[in-house]
Amino acid sequence: MRLEEKQRVTRELSQQLEENGTIYLTDFTGLNVKAVTEFRARLREQGLTYRVVKNTLMKRALEDVDLPDLSPHLEGPTGLVFSESDPVVPARILKEFAKAHEDRPVVKIGVIDGVEATPEDVGRMADIPPREVLLGGIAGGLTASVGGIAGALGALIRDIADMIEQVAKKNQAA
Repeated sequence: MRLEEKQRVTRELSQQLEENGTIYLTDFTGLNVKAVTEFRARLREQGLTYRVVKNTLMKRALEDVDLPDLSPHLEGPTGLVFSESDPVVPARILKEFAKAHEDRPVVKIGVIDGVEATPEDVGRMADIPPREVLLGGIAGGLTASVGGIAGALGALIRDIADMIEQVAKKNQAA
């Protein structure tokens, strides 16, 4: 690779590192081209990017951005999963894909909003239910609360109506 090409790639990497809130460094050793292509396709379906990088160029790109020092993790083959916002979706895809492909790719380290995430953190993140399920649970909780309040208010109004009726009967009897 010529110097101009290396500089261009380094600039592109720096830009991607700055623009994406979630970055997972992976080791894809043991995956054939077909599997890597399938992995990229799964990521692409969710609007995510996967990029294989040269470690030396990645180290240079990291010099230009405000991220933790990832150089200890830049050994062997390195692939980067980029997500602009949601760290859960790529973590889930990584876990599901690895489960089906002999635990490959392996997460080396993650960076979420500038904070390092261990492979264990990424695994736990993959177990978080999808956003829609969480929102459904919140909506169900709110609906149940509102239903409880409505029931309590209805009972209170019914009790007041019974009390008024009893007072009216008592006044008619007197």
